[in-house]
Amino acid sequence: MIRIALRTLRYHKGGFIASFIALFFGATIVVACGGLLETGIHNAAPPQRLAAAPVVVTGEQRYLGTSSELVFPERVRFDAALTTKIAAVPGVAGAAADVSFPGSLAPPGGGPVTAVTGHGWASAALTPYRITQGAAPAGAGQVVVDTRLAQRAGLSPGSRVEIRSGGASKAYEVSGLAAGNGEDDGVFLSDAAALDARSAAGLSGTVDNIGVFPAAGADTAAVAEGVRKAVAGAPVSVLTGDERGRAEDPGVIDDGSDLIPLAAAFGGLSAMVTVFVASSTLGLSIQQRQREMALLRAIGTTPGQLRRLILGETVLLAAIATALACIPGPRVGRWLLGAFADAGVVPESIVFRAGSVPLIVGVGTALITAVGAAFIAANGAARTRPTEALAEAGLQRRWFSGFRSVLGLLCLIGGIALAVGTAGMDGPDAGSVATPAAMVWTTGFGLLGPVLARGITASLRRPVRAVSGLSGHLATRNAKARTARLAAAVMPVMLATGLAVGLIYMQTTQADGADQAFEESLRADAVVTSASGGMPLETVDAIRGLPGVAAASAQVPSLGFIEPDVPVDPTLNGGDGESSAPQPTEVSMQGVTPEGIAATTSFRAASGSLDALRGATVALPARYAADRTIGDTVPMRLGDGTRVDLRLVATVDGKRGYETALVPASVLVGHTDAGLVPQIMVSAAPGTGRAALEASLRTLAERQPGLRVTDRQALTAVAADNSDTQSWMAYLVLAVVVGYATIALVNTQVLATTERRREFMLQRLIGATRRQVMQMMAMEAVLVSVAGIVLGLLVALLTLVPFSMSVLGTALPTGSPWIIVTVVGGALGLTLATTLLSAGAVLRGRPGDLAGIKE
Repeated sequence: MIRIALRTLRYHKGGFIASFIALFFGATIVVACGGLLETGIHNAAPPQRLAAAPVVVTGEQRYLGTSSELVFPERVRFDAALTTKIAAVPGVAGAAADVSFPGSLAPPGGGPVTAVTGHGWASAALTPYRITQGAAPAGAGQVVVDTRLAQRAGLSPGSRVEIRSGGASKAYEVSGLAAGNGEDDGVFLSDAAALDARSAAGLSGTVDNIGVFPAAGADTAAVAEGVRKAVAGAPVSVLTGDERGRAEDPGVIDDGSDLIPLAAAFGGLSAMVTVFVASSTLGLSIQQRQREMALLRAIGTTPGQLRRLILGETVLLAAIATALACIPGPRVGRWLLGAFADAGVVPESIVFRAGSVPLIVGVGTALITAVGAAFIAANGAARTRPTEALAEAGLQRRWFSGFRSVLGLLCLIGGIALAVGTAGMDGPDAGSVATPAAMVWTTGFGLLGPVLARGITASLRRPVRAVSGLSGHLATRNAKARTARLAAAVMPVMLATGLAVGLIYMQTTQADGADQAFEESLRADAVVTSASGGMPLETVDAIRGLPGVAAASAQVPSLGFIEPDVPVDPTLNGGDGESSAPQPTEVSMQGVTPEGIAATTSFRAASGSLDALRGATVALPARYAADRTIGDTVPMRLGDGTRVDLRLVATVDGKRGYETALVPASVLVGHTDAGLVPQIMVSAAPGTGRAALEASLRTLAERQPGLRVTDRQALTAVAADNSDTQSWMAYLVLAVVVGYATIALVNTQVLATTERRREFMLQRLIGATRRQVMQMMAMEAVLVSVAGIVLGLLVALLTLVPFSMSVLGTALPTGSPWIIVTVVGGALGLTLATTLLSAGAVLRGRPGDLAGIKE
């Protein structure tokens, strides 16, 4: 039978080519997603600025003792005294402290302000940087500038610049230019001047990293172990190899790990689409050969031989398709990683690392899908009795099974359960359940496809006949007689339509929910920011004293954790242990100044008073304070891991999933990366117009170079841009998946149409004109499109309603109506165009050639 299988391949080119395309593209996407998943597991970020130090000591960013792998969002700094302790470890030749601070650079007489990152010159050896012009900074008034920054700013040795950091501005002379692989906005002061600048930012006595240089001949691993023993008990990690990149960008730990669920969700979605597409295409290809299978059964072929024939053909085809998919798969994965990095979804420092596992998984998924689909089709053909075989091929009496109906109903029950779960989730998290729900609904409708497609076409029978006459009558009769073929053609239309409408409106609804929550929290008339990355807290008081200003409040966003009543044991997760005790609760935090919070934001106290937000206090969202009363002590950890005990002075209401805890800016600002206030919200005094308010604020900007004054809409636009970045990533994933579904749609329609050559020629022989056949096919394409679109829209509706209830509190999702018009029009147009072009190609033959048509 295997030999027969090989010989039959060349006689069914259309079906095998269609199946090959479906398997090839599906395996390519799955291999690419597998590569992304392995990249996320490795989370490799080779160092750049710290590349010269074989061992790097950095703050421990993980929330040790938790079972949920929580990560502190702000850089965890540590005591600078560890530098001396590490330098004394046997085998260490030297240790260089890395300190950094945000700032801005401008010519002394005024000009464009450039955001920069400052360092001490001692840390230049960690890259290493080399002087290309001039000399290293020899005193407090000298600075070395990165060559790339110097080129952009037009600087050279001897140039005079002003560097502002922490609210203080100081003039420097450019003593030299340096080249290295660090940030392209780097400036280097003398070590003493860098410490002064860091102290001005409120970060004195701490370092970001310590680079360790082993002595000549010393083993790096042994030195690293010695350093670990020396710093035991301190909140630090000792890194070697690619792990050193985490010290440069702590976001690699958290944002890099986000690649794992992203790749898993993307890969799972792609794998399910592949299963659908490949099963549909292979099933349709085998259906075309019912007469051939019937003849084989009639001449004595056993069921086992028939199964081996079909499985042999499929395995051969799938092996070739999946083997070829291993070539572009890793390249597609690398391209996707680059696209995610460009969108800011993952750090740019993460490198693509994928071995043989993604290839094995991708090939295995495609092979299992193909063999499973072929086995189901072969089993149906093999069960047919020889005496009934030809009748089965001609009449297609068996088009549904009890097992399929039960499985389909179970999927619908699962869809209902997921819909209920989606509606009950927080808005930002609803998508994690809604996407699987869409696939479960799609699977259920796919399994029940013959029943649903038959029901929809039956309801359209009279309207179609009334509109199109004889061609519509023939189209509906064909649909009724060939239900399985109709269902196979409908499924790709449903898949493309349902996924496109559902996923696009999910994204627009999610973005609208985030925008609404952001806009509702704002009441300010103007916003003050700084090119240096932030302002000292004292700037709030300076703004409050300006003419025309009614209120001003700092806004310092961060992320914190409410500690459980039983303290977390940080030793458990440091090794192989994992805590089973109550876990910390992650909560968004906002540092504010209470004098202006009522006039500049929409936060209102549900209990207690926001005016009491002074000192070590906190106002928690109401649902996080359900078991606490005003005056209770709330143990928390701030974004950099610092544990604080805050007194509960108020509770605030908020949109579910977007709640924010409020703390005094004076408590929070020193525990952020910059140590500065990134923005100050300002409200105008009664009778003061917006233009007058902005003019008053600009007088302060003239005294403090780098300050920027914008209106509230500009801040909203920035938030919208951030949301658009996330949307772009979602649309990229959508484009890949829906693009594949669209290819499958075209693929299936071509296959379903071209296999009907014998039928078309018979119609021509009994007198039908080419135009009449084309009209009949046009009406069939309309029936297929309408059935697929109705089912796809039903999938989208069942997914979007609970999702919208969670995000917006209403059953109606948000988004342009042109989205659904475009998707529906595209599905209808593609189906019509593909069907008619394929039919036209078939009808180029002469009716008299019927005798030469191969079965």
